[in-house]
Amino acid sequence: MVKNILRFLVFLIALMAVGVIVIGSGWYVLNQGLSSGGTEVSRPSEGGEAPSIKDIFIGLYLQYRQGDLDRPASYDDTPVTLVVEPGESAATIAARLEELGLVTDGELFRMFIRYHEIDATLEAGEYVLRPNMTMAEIAETLQHARIEEVTVTIPEGWRAEQIAQMLAEANIVDGDEFLALVRGGKFDYILLQDRPEESSLEGFLFPETYRIPAQAEAEDLIERMLSTLEERFTPEMRQLAAERGMTIYDVITLASIVEREAVMAEERPLIANVFLNRLEEGMFLRADPTVQYAKGYDATTGQWWPAVTPEDWEAVDSPYSTYLYPGLPPGPICSPGLSAIQAVLEPADTEYLFFLAKGDGSHAFATTYEEHLQNQELYQR
Repeated sequence: MVKNILRFLVFLIALMAVGVIVIGSGWYVLNQGLSSGGTEVSRPSEGGEAPSIKDIFIGLYLQYRQGDLDRPASYDDTPVTLVVEPGESAATIAARLEELGLVTDGELFRMFIRYHEIDATLEAGEYVLRPNMTMAEIAETLQHARIEEVTVTIPEGWRAEQIAQMLAEANIVDGDEFLALVRGGKFDYILLQDRPEESSLEGFLFPETYRIPAQAEAEDLIERMLSTLEERFTPEMRQLAAERGMTIYDVITLASIVEREAVMAEERPLIANVFLNRLEEGMFLRADPTVQYAKGYDATTGQWWPAVTPEDWEAVDSPYSTYLYPGLPPGPICSPGLSAIQAVLEPADTEYLFFLAKGDGSHAFATTYEEHLQNQELYQR
C-alpha cells in the first residue's frame, strides 16, 4: 500500500515537472522568439497574459519546423502573381500558395500565420510573390496589397476641356467632376496665390505622365498636377518672374500662348521674346491660339483648336482674343510645359517683333513690319 502511494506521488511529481518544463519552454518561446538565426516565430501576447496550452504546443511545433519556415520553396526568383479575393480564408490562400509552388507546406504556412494572428490582417488585392521567398516574407507581403494603378499622360498644350474629355473616355476619372473642380475647386498652393478671384485652374494642370490609383477621384489627380507644377516652378524661377515684373499668373498665361505657337522646342525662347517685346512696345500680341481658345470646340471638325482665318480676327469677340484686346488675355489658354515656362522667364535677347510660320514647323522672324512683309512674300506664296 505504501509502495503504491509512493509510486503515485513520484508519477504526480514527474507529471508536474513535465508540465512546468512544457509551460516554461512555451513561455520562453513566446517572449524570446523561437528562432535559430532564421525566421522569428514568437507570438505577440496581449496584456502579458499567459499563453494557452494550445498556443504553446503550436509554438513548439513551429520551432520543430523552423528549418522548413526558413527554407524557401525553391531558389527560383520568377515573379508569380497571386490575387487574393475579398473574404478569402487563410486556409484557401495557404492551399493556393502550395499549388503555385510558393510554399512547400500550405498547412504549415496556415499554422504560422494563425499563430502570429496574421490571418486576420491579410488584405485582398494583387501580390507579386516569388518561390525564393520564405514563409515569413510571404506572410509579410500578404499584409500589404499592391494598389492597382493606371497611367495617364497629360500632353503639353491641352486645354482643361480636352483633358477632361480624355479622362472620361479612358474611364480614369469623371470628366464633369474634373471640370467642375478646375473651374470652382479650392486648392491651397503658393503658385495660385496671385490668381485673380474666380479664375479657373486652366494653365496650372501640369502636363506630365502620372501613375494614380485606379479608383482615384478627380480631386486626387488635380492635387498631383498642382503639386507637380509647384515643385517644378522653383524659387529661382519665381525670382526671375519678380525681376521681370511679372506675377506667376502672368508667366503661366504667356507660357501657354508660347506653348501653342511654338512647334520646335528651340524656337520657344525666340517666340517668347517676340511677345515680351510686343508687350513692352504696347502692341497687340495678335496670337492665333488665343482666338482658337475663344472659339472653343468645333463640332464640325471635332477639334478643340479649330483653324483661324483672317475673318476670325475680327469676328471672334472675346477678351481672350489678342487681336481685339491689348495685353495678355484674362488667363492661360492651355497647360504649358516646363520649357515654355522657362522660355518666358529666360527669353532670347533680340529685337524681333514679328514671326511667321514657314509651313515646316519653323518660323521666320523679323524686327520691322517691312521685313515681316518680305517673309510673307517668301513663305506664303
